[in-house]
Amino acid sequence: MSKAARKTLDEARDSGNPELDLQDKQIVSLEELPGLLSLEHITRLSLPHNRLSVVPPAIANLINLEILNLFNNIIEELPTSISSLNKLRILNVGMNRLDALPRGFGSFPVLEVLDITYNNISEEESLPGNFFMLESLRALYMGDNDFEYLSPDIKNLKNLQILCLRDNDLIALPREIGELTRLRELHLQGNRLEVLPPEIGNLDLLGNRCCLRLECNPWVPMIADQLLLGPSHVIDMLRNESYKFVYQRHISTGSQPPPKNFEAKNRKTSRKRDVA
Repeated sequence: MSKAARKTLDEARDSGNPELDLQDKQIVSLEELPGLLSLEHITRLSLPHNRLSVVPPAIANLINLEILNLFNNIIEELPTSISSLNKLRILNVGMNRLDALPRGFGSFPVLEVLDITYNNISEEESLPGNFFMLESLRALYMGDNDFEYLSPDIKNLKNLQILCLRDNDLIALPREIGELTRLRELHLQGNRLEVLPPEIGNLDLLGNRCCLRLECNPWVPMIADQLLLGPSHVIDMLRNESYKFVYQRHISTGSQPPPKNFEAKNRKTSRKRDVA
């Protein structure tokens, strides 16, 4: 453990400071930080830009933890015990090496923000069965992973305001995404999408504090032409009957999805290597 990390840990222990910042301290293992996982008063633990490969099950001992930041480490797996952090509101495990989330992960009772950006997660294989039971979730960042499909159970995230799915391999979106009535930001750029469910036209994505990103997808001409005029034109088009006919015909014919964008995937790998 570096001297800086030891000093920060000692100060937190002696002062009772509930916020512990161990960013970029060359930490390889939490075992280097004796007593850290017994500091029950800690509410915020920041460990980004280190070299952690393992999160020990004893992370569950931090019973008052509200914010956990593990961004940009080399973590390959999370312990199932992490979901017993009943006060956790913000969890950032972006820029790691996760290819799955642990069983029971969806049982966080008050989780509001989840960032799993820049990992190797794919919905059909890697998300636990209760993932979409995170009803308190307001922001879900899943960009730069390997999703091809999104479960219709996304509709259960009733409080979701931000959904980021950029730079995946998405071939299609479920119509149930239109049931996310509180959604104000939807990021879909850099996927393999050709059509959008008409139900997206029911969402409020065009206000001053809203955001709809659609670029870098192989859209059918009807969407591509409207996108040149702006996202508002796409939303208007999704609401008309002629587009609904095109959409239904497209999905009923089972068109072959476009090939994976290997150039985009190489950019993703390069970014992960550069930041690490």
